[in-house]
Amino acid sequence: MAKSSLRNFAVENAMFLAPVTDMRPPSDISAPIPVVHVSLEAQPAVAPPAPGFTVYWRDDIPVRVVKAFSEDTFISDCARFDERTAAPVAPLGEGQPASVIICTRDRPDQLARCLISFEDQTVAPVEVIVVDNASVNDRTRSVALEAGVRYIREDRPGLDIARNAGAAAASCPILVYTDDDTVLHPAWLQRMVAAFDDPAIWAVTGQVFQRSWTRQPGSLRKGMGRTRQRLRTSRLWSGVLRTDAAQRLPAWEIGAGASMAFRREVFDRLGGFDERLDVGAAGCSGDSEYWHRILFAGGVCRYEPSAVVYHYHQRDIEGLARQLRAYMRGHVAALLVQYERSGEWGNLHRLLLFLPRRYARKLRRRLAGVYDSSTCLVGEEICGMLEGVAYYLASRVKAGWSKAAPSIPR
Repeated sequence: MAKSSLRNFAVENAMFLAPVTDMRPPSDISAPIPVVHVSLEAQPAVAPPAPGFTVYWRDDIPVRVVKAFSEDTFISDCARFDERTAAPVAPLGEGQPASVIICTRDRPDQLARCLISFEDQTVAPVEVIVVDNASVNDRTRSVALEAGVRYIREDRPGLDIARNAGAAAASCPILVYTDDDTVLHPAWLQRMVAAFDDPAIWAVTGQVFQRSWTRQPGSLRKGMGRTRQRLRTSRLWSGVLRTDAAQRLPAWEIGAGASMAFRREVFDRLGGFDERLDVGAAGCSGDSEYWHRILFAGGVCRYEPSAVVYHYHQRDIEGLARQLRAYMRGHVAALLVQYERSGEWGNLHRLLLFLPRRYARKLRRRLAGVYDSSTCLVGEEICGMLEGVAYYLASRVKAGWSKAAPSIPR
């Protein structure tokens, strides 16, 4: 399909690409969304099915994802594709051996669905390690053993504790992480490993598409389906080291923890994930704190848009509220942890000036009667910010103000 044809498709089908404010999902929101893959080289672009989830591909890169609730209600999860800046897909070679780590707790059904994805991978991992993070029953173990993967038990609750346990158990030079509530594209692992084509690249993140009927607030979609460009992020990269002090090093934009990989030697050099962060502790941001640590140590993080996973998010408003509050709690705690480790004052600027001003504006709009996706959960976001500061200070007192990162035993 010619470049002009792709642009014409975007213009002619603007109704499919524009944001929709009044969306009504089907009555059974727990039903899986059918996925259709369309190659823009192999056939003309067609309207997505209703209901459904359609991924348009060009040169092995997903250029558009369209979610259909009904025949006339659509929402796109992706930024507009720009032919002028899109990078070609990474060349595929044999790559380095990879260990895939999945941390899970009391979600055996989701885990089983994720593990099925490995049957269709174009490159098989050397090992898949399931870290059971203090599940209350034996179902997680049964699912892992039935799938023929390695199973280890970590009785201390906490996602970053489990991530470190998985890294300690892994045997390969590349460690790849995904979540238990994902479904993997067949080329996901091959694309993730192929992206380590330069020794300067210490970490890789892939593209994460939301595969659920509800639309999440923008605060919960950081690093998910945000661009078609392959990006190299370093501390001095002009796109990251910004003049805005509140955004000097926005590590949270590098990717999502549902699709990330690291060189094993990076853990030996920098230590493990900070166990004060993420689910079971502060709430989230253990991944972005680690990317921040990599950048300040002189490493490079790569975002690879052709490495695709589909992520199932919270579907009800109560779950979204809890998730958003935990996100803000973890984000604020991570800003303080990042300042603690790096001394980068932009973290404090964002915490003490940028975020308070941002949420003061949101709160004023909410009190004025504006109720939309940016204001409907502003109370939860503000509570999460305050809890993040309190959590960090309490954790520092508990740890005796130690700055040491957890080590990963070999």
